[in-house]
Amino acid sequence: MPDDIVQQVIAVIARKKKLDPAQITGESTFEQLGLDSLDAADLLFTFEDTFGIVVPDEVALSMKSVGQVAVEVKKLLDEHGKSTEGVTM
Repeated sequence: MPDDIVQQVIAVIARKKKLDPAQITGESTFEQLGLDSLDAADLLFTFEDTFGIVVPDEVALSMKSVGQVAVEVKKLLDEHGKSTEGVTM
């Protein structure tokens, strides 16, 4: 799991959902964080905007944890030759 992306995903979730980032780990599931499907959809749009990617529906439906989000974001960034440099939180 790419640590820099995990930290960026944690920062996005913490900011959007007003959670303490220290309480969020790569293993945290959306359920453990108290996120429902509307929260997940909102976060998905934020991840797309933040990282400049488009997450396919089938991938979005499979993401249930912070770690899964980080892995999929990394894959999409790699596929499109992008990096996380310049990503603003």
